[in-house]
Amino acid sequence: MRIVVYMLVMSVLLIGGCFSSGESFSRAGYNFSMIDKIAIVAVEGAMKSETAKNQIADLFAMEFLKKGYAPVERTQVKALLEEQQLQDSDLTTEAGAPEAGKILNVPAVLIVNIPHFGEEISMTAKLIDVEDGSILWLGSGSGKTGRFLSTIFGAAVGAGAGAAVSSEEDELFGGVVGGVLGGAAGYALSPQETKKARTIIRRMCRTLPSRLSTEW
Repeated sequence: MRIVVYMLVMSVLLIGGCFSSGESFSRAGYNFSMIDKIAIVAVEGAMKSETAKNQIADLFAMEFLKKGYAPVERTQVKALLEEQQLQDSDLTTEAGAPEAGKILNVPAVLIVNIPHFGEEISMTAKLIDVEDGSILWLGSGSGKTGRFLSTIFGAAVGAGAGAAVSSEEDELFGGVVGGVLGGAAGYALSPQETKKARTIIRRMCRTLPSRLSTEW
């Protein structure tokens, strides 16, 4: 039982120590107070789930709200653009993104690209001027979720727990079943991934100019 407790403590320490970083750059001299609404038109890359993409979009929307902008919800954007028969692949092009912004009647659109989303998370985000297609703000960030570590330790803890509660003749069977259940539980890291993505996005948006700022 002491081994189980030790493994559990170690997994928490190792996962908790996973790093995250983010940085961004803004167009010098641009008056960001002219931007009222921002439409998040695309979340592309390694994520295939629409629910997960909406969660990422919502995390960016939270940071934009802090800066005084009015983000348009991705689900609403997607519905409006589908009415215009614009495909997702069109929204990430230099011509497609500004065109989407004109249809949505917003001055700027955001495109998010996520090359990796697993044990390692990495993403970039571009805020594009609808009028001329230029980049107003560009951010990037990365971090590790600890998914692999939690899976390994989850399986180990489960195996140890299964073996501890089983009788001597069922010890092997209990350890195997516990390992499978522990591994499955360790792999379900949706809350942890959300927390890590929120940290990365917050750091990416840290230097995003506030719309309410008077210093330009």
